[in-house]
Amino acid sequence: MDFALLILAIAVVAAALIVAFALVKARPAQLPPDARLDTVLSAQGAISGQFQQTIAAQNQLSQRIDALNQRLGESLKDTTDKTAATLGSIGERLTVIDEAQKNITALSGQVVSLKEVLSNKQSRGAFGQAQMEEIVRDGLPSSLYQFQSTLSNNCRPDCVIRLPGTKAAIVIDSKFPLECFEGLRRAQGDEERKLALARVRADVLKHVNDIAGKYLIEGETQSPAIMFVPSESIYADLHDGFSDVIQKAHRAQVIIVSPNILMLAINTIQTVMKDARMREQAHLIQREVGLLLEDVKRLDERVEKLGRHFAQAEGDIRDIGVSAEKIARRGNAIEQVELAPQQANPALAAD
Repeated sequence: MDFALLILAIAVVAAALIVAFALVKARPAQLPPDARLDTVLSAQGAISGQFQQTIAAQNQLSQRIDALNQRLGESLKDTTDKTAATLGSIGERLTVIDEAQKNITALSGQVVSLKEVLSNKQSRGAFGQAQMEEIVRDGLPSSLYQFQSTLSNNCRPDCVIRLPGTKAAIVIDSKFPLECFEGLRRAQGDEERKLALARVRADVLKHVNDIAGKYLIEGETQSPAIMFVPSESIYADLHDGFSDVIQKAHRAQVIIVSPNILMLAINTIQTVMKDARMREQAHLIQREVGLLLEDVKRLDERVEKLGRHFAQAEGDIRDIGVSAEKIARRGNAIEQVELAPQQANPALAAD
C-alpha cells in the first residue's frame, strides 16, 4: 500500500469530520436529523475500516521488508565471505604464477645464454671441452690424466690419459659439429636436404681426419683415439643416418662417443686400473700370505707345546692328590694312636 493513499484517506476522513461538525452546529434544534449526516457518518465508518486495513497491510509490509532485509543481509554476508575467500585463493594463485613467471624468465635467460654459447664456434668448443673435463675429472684420479698436454709433434689434444705400465696414452678430443646438423634440420626439399647431408658427412669426416692425423702417434698414443661429441641427439643422428661415417671413423682408428659412452669408457678404464694395481701388488700379497702362514704354523707349535705342559701339569696335580690322600690317612692313623696308646695300630704298621 502506498503512503500517498494513506495520506489521502486521512485527509478524506478529516474533511468528512469537519463537514459533519459544521452541519451539526448549523442545524436548529427543532429540525429533524439530516439524512446527509448519516451518509457522511456511514462513509466515515467505511473510511475508518479501510484505514485500519491500510494500517494492517502497512504492518505486514514492514514485516516483509524487515524479513527481506534480513535475508538480504545474510545473503550479502555469505557473498562477501565467499568473495573474500575467492580473492584470497586468487591472490595465492597469483603468487604461484608470479614465482613461475620468475622461473620462466630465468629459464628463458639461461636458454638465450645457452643459444648464444652454441651459436659461437669457440664458445661451443669450450662448452664441449668443459663437459668432457668434468666427466674425466669425476671418474679418474688426477695423476692419470692431463688436459691440453703437448705431444711430440707439438699438437695439443683436449685430454690425455696415461695408464700405468704402458707408454702409449689415450687421446680424447672434443668436437661439436652443430651447425651442419642444424642445417640438416632446417632443410626443405630434396635438394637442400641432399646438400645438408653432404655437409654433415664432410664436417664430421674432417674432424675425424684431424684427430687421426694429429693425435695418433705410434709408440706415444694408443689407437683408437676418442672423438667426444657433447650431445646425445647428435650422436644418435650420426648412428641412425650416417653409418658410413661411423665406419670410416673406425677405419681411421677414431671412435666417436657421446657423454654417456664416455662415462662408460672412463668407468672401464677405472676398473682396468684397479686390476693393474692388484697385479702390481700381487707379489706383496703373496709375501704377506707366506708370512701369515708362518705365523699360523708357529702358533700351532706353541699350542701343541702348551698342551704338553697342560698334560704334565695334570699328572703333577694327580700325584699331588695321591700324596695328599696318603697324608690324610696317616693323620687319621696318628689320631687313633693318640686315642689308644696301649694298642698297636695294624694299619700304621702296614704302611
